[in-house]
Parts: sequence; C-alpha cells; structure tokens
Amino acid sequence: MAERPYIVGNWKMNGTRAMLSEARAIDRAAQRYMKAEVAVAPPYTLIHAVHREAEQIGIGAQDCHDGDDGAHTGDISAAMVADAGAKFVILGHSERRADHKETNTQINAKIEAALEAGLRIILCCGETLATREKGDAVEFVLKQLKASLPKIEDAAERLTVAYEPVWAIGTGKTATPKDIEEMHRAIRGLLDETYGAEQSAEVRILYGGSVKPDNAREILSVPEVGGALVGGASLSAESFLGIVVAASETEDA
Repeated sequence: MAERPYIVGNWKMNGTRAMLSEARAIDRAAQRYMKAEVAVAPPYTLIHAVHREAEQIGIGAQDCHDGDDGAHTGDISAAMVADAGAKFVILGHSERRADHKETNTQINAKIEAALEAGLRIILCCGETLATREKGDAVEFVLKQLKASLPKIEDAAERLTVAYEPVWAIGTGKTATPKDIEEMHRAIRGLLDETYGAEQSAEVRILYGGSVKPDNAREILSVPEVGGALVGGASLSAESFLGIVVAASETEDA
C-alpha cells in the first residue's frame, strides 16, 4: 500500500475564524504523529487563514469549478484554490452529486482543471442504500469511477480515491469490514486496469462515512484501506486526533 495512512478532515459548510484554534491544535498534535499524513479541507473562506496557521498538516478545498475564469458568479476556480494556499481539492463528493446534480463528466472536467493548476485530488465515490440493497453497489461505484478518473499522464501520482457509501455519511452507520474490503479491492482492480499496477500502487483508497475514534482502528486495519475521509468528527481537534492516533497505531501493528 502506498505511503502513510492519509487522514483528511472535511469541514463541509462549517467554520468561522473562531475555528482556527481547532486547526492549530490539529496541526501541533499532528507533528507528534508522523506515521500518519494529516490534512483538513475547510470552507473556502478559511483556506488562506488555516494555511497560514499550519506547519505540518495539508490544506485543501472542498470543490472547484472546471473553468479557468469567467462569468460564474459564486464559483471558485482551481487556480484560485491553489492561490489561497490549498494543495488538494475534494471532488465528486456525494453531497455535490446530490445537491448540485454534478455528473461524472463534470467531475472529470473539474479533476483535469485541478491537476492543471497543480493540485492533488481526492475523488469521492459511493452508493446509496437502495443500490446496496439491490446488490449493485460494486458495479455502481466502478461505473462512477470509470467515468470520473483522469486519464492524463501521471495523474495517479496526485490522485486519492475516497469510498464513501452515501447511506453512512453523517448517519452513524458504517459499512462492515467485509463490505469495505470488497469495495476497496474492486476499486484497486479498476485502478490497476486504468493506470497499471505500478502507478496504481501510488493511489491511496480512503474510507469515509461516520468514521470516529471508536471505530477508526477497525476500519483502518481493513486491507486496501489507506486512510479515512472524516466529516463531523474532524470539527473537533480532540475527536479528529483520536482517529489520527488510531492510524498511527495501525501502522505500528
């Protein structure tokens, strides 16, 4: 598996400057747990401020537009994200797909724009409960990924995939270790097919969906799980660092 476990906090639409103290606490503590790579994606309004505070953790954005500039009121380009201090961007999150009706084609265009701007990518994928109950989860997720994965040269070097079953996001539910392993192995197979085994090995596959300190160790111990994309538990330094510690201890095991 490539590199250290990657633990990423997605703050979603949460955070004002009052939360900079949480960012500082996460950053300072992450310096003590170097066996895990730690990052946060605050809202656009805090990217620059958190970037100035951070000495250790990576800083990213939660989305970007696929255009370089133009008449797109309220949108932020990949170049603007990078200029604010972000090093990566989360794309294809299920909340963007559902709330903003984003298609795989649009997500692929955003990925190419972000790569052109020098950003790393966290590409999200995941199925609804109805899809899983029909037994179509793996087929659905692989179809999502096939249509979204960047095909440009060396894309795998800056790519992370995050599997987030939609029914587990913010619900307190998590997929079973067996289900996680099945999906992550299927995703690895697609990455091997798309980029070749050598380049595919550089891509970490994260699990997301109600990851918390009390379940992180079990999840991170599942084969092919290269880290976690964390939502609500990342808003508190105490809870987020519990997951970071679990990742570090998993590396020691």
